[in-house]
Amino acid sequence: MEEHNNKVNSKRKAELSIRFSEFELPPMQDILVIGRRAPIGPEAVRRMVDALAPEQYELITFKDGPVEALAVKASLFNWIARDILLDNILEEALKINIEKTLLKVKLDLTISVFKEVDI
Repeated sequence: MEEHNNKVNSKRKAELSIRFSEFELPPMQDILVIGRRAPIGPEAVRRMVDALAPEQYELITFKDGPVEALAVKASLFNWIARDILLDNILEEALKINIEKTLLKVKLDLTISVFKEVDI
């Protein structure tokens, strides 16, 4: 009987679609970007998030720069690595004059998997 040596080549890719819009009530989307001089600070956002969606969001603060914090839907980190998501959100948010504003972010995340096998 002939033995087959099947090689599997894998390629994983994540496709991000990011939408920014003005803050409005209710503020809950996937991510809330809090500018350093925004009218509502991280602690007020933490209380609001805890009241509206307990244990569903993580507040991530930054020491420097125009972005003071992000409130991120925690389940997103199950789909995409934390550093990849945060780096991409910050990269795009910093292209906007964010320091005095709050931005709600709607994130559409699609994971594509392509595999090639020898037959």
